[in-house]
Amino acid sequence: MKIQIQTLHFDADQTLKDFIRRRMDKLDTFYDKIIDADVVLSLEKLNTQIKDKVVIIKTNIPGNTLVAKGKSKKFEEAVDRGVESLRRQIEKLKSR
Repeated sequence: MKIQIQTLHFDADQTLKDFIRRRMDKLDTFYDKIIDADVVLSLEKLNTQIKDKVVIIKTNIPGNTLVAKGKSKKFEEAVDRGVESLRRQIEKLKSR
């Protein structure tokens, strides 16, 4: 699976990118036909203070596009929430 990581208004360090790749690779165990994934990392601000970290994950599989969003105080937790949402969507899609 090809994973493209994009950050908005900040630069992500390599450890965060590696963490995202490891979590996304685990989706292959549930569904091995995932073509690619776009991961967008952004900061949700309230006035001048950073409120939450937001992760939007868009995956392309044959015939469908799945989108999940995760929001938390840490990027790692937001990524985990987004990947878990994608896993549930894949399970639902496979059961049809």
